[in-house]
Amino acid sequence: MLIALIARDKPGALETRKANRDAHLGYIEATGVVEQAGPLLDAKDQMIGSLVILDVPDMAAAQAWADNDPYAQAGLFQSVDLIPWKRVIQR
Repeated sequence: MLIALIARDKPGALETRKANRDAHLGYIEATGVVEQAGPLLDAKDQMIGSLVILDVPDMAAAQAWADNDPYAQAGLFQSVDLIPWKRVIQR
């Protein structure tokens, strides 16, 4: 099951994001369920959130992944949405 995780950072949390980036990337690598991922950017190319496509068995697994993400554990996010996603186009 593919799930789009769309997270918005708390205002002024760029330093929290930077401080936890290595742990977040390590978590992505260790868990092996991330199909695609990257930061959301504002008009000045500053990171303001995350888009992560998870390939997990069910929504409970997606929620568990999201809850254990080092970014979430550090309190980076203002909001997190988990939305089932259907891949239609792939290059």
